[in-house]
Amino acid sequence: MEQLEDLVAAYRILAEHGVIDAYGHVSLRSPRDPDRYYLARSIAPERVQLEDLIEYDLGSTPVGVEGRESVRERFIHGEIYRARPEVMAVVHNHSPSVVPFSVTGVPMRPIWHMAAFVGEGLPNFEIRDFQKGTDLLVKTPQLGQALARTLGAKPAALMRGHGSVVVGENLPRAVGRSVYLELSARMQMQAMALAGPDGSIAWLDDAEVRAAAPIQDYKRAWPLWRDKALARAKAERG
Repeated sequence: MEQLEDLVAAYRILAEHGVIDAYGHVSLRSPRDPDRYYLARSIAPERVQLEDLIEYDLGSTPVGVEGRESVRERFIHGEIYRARPEVMAVVHNHSPSVVPFSVTGVPMRPIWHMAAFVGEGLPNFEIRDFQKGTDLLVKTPQLGQALARTLGAKPAALMRGHGSVVVGENLPRAVGRSVYLELSARMQMQAMALAGPDGSIAWLDDAEVRAAAPIQDYKRAWPLWRDKALARAKAERG
């Protein structure tokens, strides 16, 4: 129950930080069965409660639940879990400061230690390479598999004109990476504007990325974020 409460909190944390709005979603691999995962029904993230969570198999078929609308892009989650057995949480978001990097060819680069993982590389999923004329949504297993291949072993991938997908070995890391990816994108644009076309920016170097990325588990932020989110959820329930 506590881990599912964490998932409820994750939705609300990401909404509070402006990483997801009425859309976007986060999932958790089942602690009981690695071939299952939990994802909320199609509902605005800021409204998610425990009863909104649905269990799925890795084919993204609901398990024993009927009458609730599933998220159309659930295949993002199922196919990444299938491809990455070490991943325990997946976030798909429409992070507004990240989207411009997905359409301009300007790479995101590591600018501060809280998002050092950016320096591991962020591939960009171009859905046209796999299916033309889409609405950019990953609504089939085939597109989910293509996204998982693009992500590869990286902590995150951009999605052209859409947003990003972020993964973690646990839920706090996936949520923290999502929050700090948005902040890193915002600060990189600020730094580039300040530097101008002829200015220089002191990016993190490879050694700094290697040193900083593994320790960014966001364990100090997570309890604060979680408590505030669940307090709001409880207040809404009355």
